[in-house]
Amino acid sequence: MKNKFDVLIIGAGPIGIACALECKKRGWSYCVIEKGALTNSLFNYPKNMTFFSTSEKLEIDDIPFISNNPKPNRDEALEYYRRVVTSNELNIKLYEKVLSINKTEGIFNISTSKSNYTSQRVIIATGFYDIPNLIGVPGEELPKVTHYYKEAHNYALQNVIVVGASNSSVDAALEIWRKGGHVTMVVRGDNIGERVKYWVRPDIMNRIKEGSIKAYFNSEITKIDVNTVNIKTPYGSEILDNDYVVALTGYLPDFEFLKNSNITLSTDGKSIPNYNPETMESNIPGLYLAGVICGGTETHKWFIENSRIHAKLIATHIETKEKTI
Repeated sequence: MKNKFDVLIIGAGPIGIACALECKKRGWSYCVIEKGALTNSLFNYPKNMTFFSTSEKLEIDDIPFISNNPKPNRDEALEYYRRVVTSNELNIKLYEKVLSINKTEGIFNISTSKSNYTSQRVIIATGFYDIPNLIGVPGEELPKVTHYYKEAHNYALQNVIVVGASNSSVDAALEIWRKGGHVTMVVRGDNIGERVKYWVRPDIMNRIKEGSIKAYFNSEITKIDVNTVNIKTPYGSEILDNDYVVALTGYLPDFEFLKNSNITLSTDGKSIPNYNPETMESNIPGLYLAGVICGGTETHKWFIENSRIHAKLIATHIETKEKTI
């Protein structure tokens, strides 16, 4: 029957692709549904981004990932995962958003923006890059504020505030400064993040030390206006001239989607979804979680390199359950 599958996978990122490969190897009927482009999160990464990991740690299903340098960049990763999909002829539907998942009499009914599907099992591998972790201050909705960074050219000669001190914030601050932007960093903590790439951290600290990039530590934005930004510092409040705010304060999984799918979340403030780490099965039998979505608000916990194993764990558990039926 059309649109009826053994396994339906939500999300065509690296982990969703890995799940599809496991299904294909076992001869299961499957379909991957993705609301955006193939590897949509990677596609929306900054154009010049370099991964922290080496290429072999980003490989899936032991398919070699050859890059020009030990640490691949965004474009190389996009090409690698695209070739994995096309060479294996994986069944993926793009630009189709999953609206709801409901289970009735042991079968999952999945409604999307384009169609309806039924499946015996569902894997959610949707990542966390679509919902920005907002600052929550007046003016955050202004057009000059963005929570995503693509490239530096449009910030040349502009007064730019970069919020945060993570890898993405540091990369953006350095790139914008090198393209002629006047960069100020506003950081809630007392230093640049410890998880910043080891070859980049000395660079940003030296730029701050020499005064090329201004940094306010233990500080936060309190208000954003068209031409200025108010910040609170340990030494009092300041008003800075400003053209753009690049607020790279992190992203969150779609918790509402998980809750609407009847997956329970922890109540400790981390909103970690309920799943068995040995099988990746959630509190709903037959509904699995894979990839970074498993970390709740702890989005630094899971990456491509340490969550690739989720695909095999899920496939092995499905096989085991089938043998016991």
